[in-house]
Amino acid sequence: MKISSEAIQTLRAQTGAGMMDAKRALEEASGDIQKAIEHLRKAGKKVALTKADRTTHEGRVGEYTHINGKVAGLVAIACETDFVARTDEFIELAHNVAMHVVAMNPSYLDSSLVPQDIIDAEKVVYREQLEREGKPEAIREKIIDGKLRAYYREHCLVSQPFVKDDKKSVDDIVKEHIAKLGENIRIIGFSRLSL
Repeated sequence: MKISSEAIQTLRAQTGAGMMDAKRALEEASGDIQKAIEHLRKAGKKVALTKADRTTHEGRVGEYTHINGKVAGLVAIACETDFVARTDEFIELAHNVAMHVVAMNPSYLDSSLVPQDIIDAEKVVYREQLEREGKPEAIREKIIDGKLRAYYREHCLVSQPFVKDDKKSVDDIVKEHIAKLGENIRIIGFSRLSL
């Protein structure tokens, strides 16, 4: 199937993909732009996995102050080189994640930082709730695992639905930037301040 240059340009404008990547994705998707976008998204996640072990010793602190001046967010995002840290895409990522911190007020960076006593307390509450509801013992643990994942989505920055696109998590947005910028990127800390 011959792919038109207009379709390639449209896909590139929507995704930021390179010309050959966009062409290959459209060929894989038989010219369907939505399928090509999904193909690029999956390819981006694979790229992110291959870069995950690379060290990140550069980066920047992004900030966002809400319009009322009473709430601000800071986020430290690391990357591999100062060249990437100075790009508009990286600066925008840091700003947008700081905005997300202001809007969503996460408690933890990721699930590994949730204290075990908090997890245990949540499990006790969930078990009692399931017992009251009369759920069979055999499925309670699966339900509890699902409820814990929901807890992480609500309280852990990287698991939260991204404030500017709730179909993606903050982690998904970071992985898209890893694929786009070609370097490992990690959020290493955040803070939210309010009056």
